[in-house]
Amino acid sequence: MGHAPERPQLSLSRCFTLDGGQGVVGRCRDLTRQVLDEWFTPSGAGGRAMIDDVLLLVSEVVTNSCIHGGDPCELRIDRGPGRIRVEVSDTSPVRPRPHGPHRPARTSGHGLYLLERLSAEWGWMPHGAGKAVWFVIAVPE
Repeated sequence: MGHAPERPQLSLSRCFTLDGGQGVVGRCRDLTRQVLDEWFTPSGAGGRAMIDDVLLLVSEVVTNSCIHGGDPCELRIDRGPGRIRVEVSDTSPVRPRPHGPHRPARTSGHGLYLLERLSAEWGWMPHGAGKAVWFVIAVPE
C-alpha cells in the first residue's frame, strides 16, 4: 500500500527595491522587522534571539554593502521550513572578504565575523552587474 505524497511546505517571500542613500540601514532593519512580525510571534528566548540575530545581520550586510559594495539595491527575505534566508544585492561585483583577522577591540570590521558566528550559513553570488550577499538563520520550533 502506498502513502500520500507530502504536502509542500509553505514558503513566504518579500522583496524590496532599495534606493540607497542616507538611512538605508535603518530602513532595511525596519522592513525586516515588519516582515518578521507578520511571520512570527516570538515565544521564549530562542524566538526573540532569532529575530535579534536576523536584524543585527541585516544591519551588518547592508552596512558592508554601503561601505564596500556600492549602493544596496535590493533586500529579499524568504521563509522556508525551519529557516529564514535574507539576501542583500548591491552594485559591486567584488566578493566580500575579511580585511585581516578579526580584532574585537576595533570599532568596525565585524560584519563577516558576525555572519560566520550567527548564521547557519552565508555566502555570495553574482547578481546582475553586482552581487548578492545572503545568510540563513535557523528558526526555532
